[in-house]
Amino acid sequence: PTLAFKDVALQVLPHLLQAAKHQTKDTKETIILTATSGDTGTAALRGFRNVAGTRVIVFYPQHGISPIQEAQMRSQQGDNLHVVAVKGNFDQAQTTVKEIFNDPTLAAVLASHQQHFSSANSMNIGRLIPQITYYFSAYGQLLRQGVIQTGDQVNFAVPTGNFGDILAGYYAAKLGLPVGRLICASNKNNVLTDFFTTGTYDKRREFFVTNSPSMDILVSSNLERLLFDVSGGDAELVQQLMHELQDQGHYSLPTELLTKLKQLFATEYATPDEIQTEINRVFKEANYLIDPHTAVGSIAAHRYRTLSGDPRPCVVVATASPYKFPETVLQALDNTVPSQSTGLDAIEQLAQIDPRPLTAGVEELFTNQPQPVLTTTPAAMPRMVLDILKKTDK
Repeated sequence: PTLAFKDVALQVLPHLLQAAKHQTKDTKETIILTATSGDTGTAALRGFRNVAGTRVIVFYPQHGISPIQEAQMRSQQGDNLHVVAVKGNFDQAQTTVKEIFNDPTLAAVLASHQQHFSSANSMNIGRLIPQITYYFSAYGQLLRQGVIQTGDQVNFAVPTGNFGDILAGYYAAKLGLPVGRLICASNKNNVLTDFFTTGTYDKRREFFVTNSPSMDILVSSNLERLLFDVSGGDAELVQQLMHELQDQGHYSLPTELLTKLKQLFATEYATPDEIQTEINRVFKEANYLIDPHTAVGSIAAHRYRTLSGDPRPCVVVATASPYKFPETVLQALDNTVPSQSTGLDAIEQLAQIDPRPLTAGVEELFTNQPQPVLTTTPAAMPRMVLDILKKTDK
């Protein structure tokens, strides 16, 4: 419904949450608090709209998402939905959301009103579990097509920002899916490329706003879960590494852990110009439109195969409809298109090129009515949460 791969998990998550609350006899109101780099927020708002016993507060970087992503997010209808633009980048919003989750004072205030926090980000394990099915489903399709035989290994190239979707692939491998390599595909904010190459995670670098905005991230939250698992559940080590990242801006893995990671993970990254070129190439060769994030995965898949000589089939894990990023896709297909073609105008132009009919989710964009949006700074986000809850308390 919101043209992103996260829709699958976020249509399931409200049902998982309601079932869990029923089983545990939890009668508190659940406050879904989420920072988004574009797609998660819209999918969460759509999935949880008017779900009894929940309220949703989504923070997004004010100038860090595409025009369509912002319009779509602001137009989600529901009495329990709240959208806030943050004057900062995604990492700042996400860091503050984590601080809010861990703030005992805020927790006490919510508890006094019979409320508690939860998340629709991939930090919520209920988001990750449904995403594991993507990998099994893709493997099943390859079996049915006769590309592979049962037990053959398959590689997956995964566009990666917050490390949620690729972590679901890791869990799929642990569950027994024959995965060869998980190729971590990054954009110009290639902190993960350096990490898997050197074993050092260093966020002390320039932050780039790119044409693949959902991957404009320097702190990948779910990497902590991977480190916990490959270290054999060494909580003290992982806590130490996370403290080093927070206090010093970097950490380095023990050599044996990096060796373990390299057995399953490969990594590549793509520049904005390469993304444009890849969108154009795929359309010319396959008559198929891809969005800029999927283009990153496609570039990584081809580059990895060329450099490694790995002959195993590779699935590129696509992320979103090209119509969420029509400006970038249009420019990639025809750089003579006026740069002022944005939003719905860009969608209409793209539809004239795309041989496939528009989906219902794209058609819906033309009837959406954006609502006024609140604005705040990272420092003021905790107060904004309390103000929203106070104003909407019945």
